[in-house]
Amino acid sequence: MQITNYFDSDDKAHWLDEIGRCEWAGGKYLHELLENGSFFDLAGEGARVLMLVEGGELLSFCTYAPKDDIQPTDLTPWVGFVYTYPEHRGRRLFGLLLDEAVRLAASEGREALYISTDHVGLYEKYGCEFLRTMTDVHGGESRVYIKRIADTETVNGGGVQT
Repeated sequence: MQITNYFDSDDKAHWLDEIGRCEWAGGKYLHELLENGSFFDLAGEGARVLMLVEGGELLSFCTYAPKDDIQPTDLTPWVGFVYTYPEHRGRRLFGLLLDEAVRLAASEGREALYISTDHVGLYEKYGCEFLRTMTDVHGGESRVYIKRIADTETVNGGGVQT
């Protein structure tokens, strides 16, 4: 297994097709944003699509971005569009992606990163804390979690494991 950024890939068409396999509406929206070239308009310059891959198969993905669906806000960076394909769930694969996001945030001198979601009980498993409820860009309420970056300790002990 390895983590790669969609935008660093030499085969974006393949990975776009892999993201397109996602049945979740959020994944379909990410696919649309990537396909029509509007991803950076939503997520901000420097945003990444982190993909956990094995061979040519996409196992899990998320974004690491300056912006998410909570706007305007000074909170940044954000982990969003979190998805693991059903056949790979239960293996804590998102933890590997979160480790990478933590590493990126630490390298940027950030003290925390944020996640906007309606899930309860999922992100706590990865050391995230509920921060508060905020209004998203569609006028709905979203739970915002914080992942503090106190040191370089990672969720899964660092590195991608097979």
